[in-house]
Amino acid sequence: MVDRYLEDGILDGRLDAGDYDGNFGDAHPPLDAHEAMVAADRCYFCYDAPCVTACPTGIDIPKFIRQISTGNLDGSARTIFDQNILGGMCARVCPTETLCEQACVRETAEGKPVQIGLLQRHATDHAMSHGRQFYSRAADTGKSVAIIGAGPAGLACAHRLAMKGHAVVVYDAREKAGGLNEFGIATYKTVDDFAQHEVDYVTAIGGIEIVTGKRLGDGLTIDELAKTHDAVFVGIGLSGVNALGVDGEDDDAVANAVDFIAELRQASDMATIPVGRRVMVIGGGMTAIDVATQAHLLGAQEVTIAYRRGREQMNASEVEQNQSTSKGVNIRHWMKPVEVTRSDSGSLFVKMEYTGLSGGRLAGTGKFQTFEVDQLFKAIGQTLEAGDALAGITLEKGRIKVDESFRTSNPSVWAGGDCTAGGDDLTVTAVAQGRDAAESIHAALSA
Repeated sequence: MVDRYLEDGILDGRLDAGDYDGNFGDAHPPLDAHEAMVAADRCYFCYDAPCVTACPTGIDIPKFIRQISTGNLDGSARTIFDQNILGGMCARVCPTETLCEQACVRETAEGKPVQIGLLQRHATDHAMSHGRQFYSRAADTGKSVAIIGAGPAGLACAHRLAMKGHAVVVYDAREKAGGLNEFGIATYKTVDDFAQHEVDYVTAIGGIEIVTGKRLGDGLTIDELAKTHDAVFVGIGLSGVNALGVDGEDDDAVANAVDFIAELRQASDMATIPVGRRVMVIGGGMTAIDVATQAHLLGAQEVTIAYRRGREQMNASEVEQNQSTSKGVNIRHWMKPVEVTRSDSGSLFVKMEYTGLSGGRLAGTGKFQTFEVDQLFKAIGQTLEAGDALAGITLEKGRIKVDESFRTSNPSVWAGGDCTAGGDDLTVTAVAQGRDAAESIHAALSA
């Protein structure tokens, strides 16, 4: 019965065709013109605004909101793009509730911040939909830069380098550009193929060539790129997935959450994506939330997230946790997997141990509970996976070590985003690091 449910999809509890459009529609619909004006009027336009300090890209938030309030949408978008050329995507996926909106004076005073994320989307969507381009290339410098990875860090780096007049070639392992924005974000957070529209917007400046299907270490080496280009930037993200470290996790029903999200993002028909009746997700970050929520939206009848610590320690924000549980996901804390087994009848069981703190450290309690599931997803963090391709470049805690200018131990190579020791697995941070690395590269090439 479980196998039929997984394979046939539309049978036995799966959704009607029209339900998928509703379930995977825009999670946060955009503001209309009147709503944007009302939201903008709530801003105090603070001097030395705390929201700006809380934004990893340092966007002048009061300025762009004031420009919205005066009807200057083009000027507002320009203010955003000056600091964050991927401001449209960040407006959709940034955890604003823990960044700019948490720092908002309105939040402090009233518990209701200015809707900074939605206002940013209002301005950037206007500019992109009307084809507004605010930047052009400087005179050709005769220098070229290779960028490995067409995700947020790589795209931000490419755009800033193109502005400076350098020729840029971006290599990516996937069949299309976008990286995390295209393959790693819940479908309902970025609809209507927005990630690809943003890639087109970024590359419209000219001077940027994107080469897909080229993976670092598989016919593409840093040494060779350094010989044919004046500098190299590495923004490959984190493609590896941490193992559970328990017996039985190699079962066919145990899946990588990142791959599941990527499959969803590329699916033309949601009804064809296999999903079990009973789904369990191991993890406590945004990936765990995204995969669990989407499994439920696909028609799974019972979805559980199991996390080894408490609610407050989850990397996923409280807002995201609440949104997930409001859609029917059950989050269980203080438990960890210890074994995955399959019975003679074919049922899959996950044995969990309850956890607690002992001397301030996480420890098992010796109490167990077993769950029968149809699918088990691993979402306990990602790792840098490049093998010998990064030979000669110093790593720190499994990621690329960079200095304050994002230069690696190889003086010809810079890096940014999640693959670096300073990355924090946020799109907006990756954008900031790619942008700043580009400024560093430009300074080195201009010396």
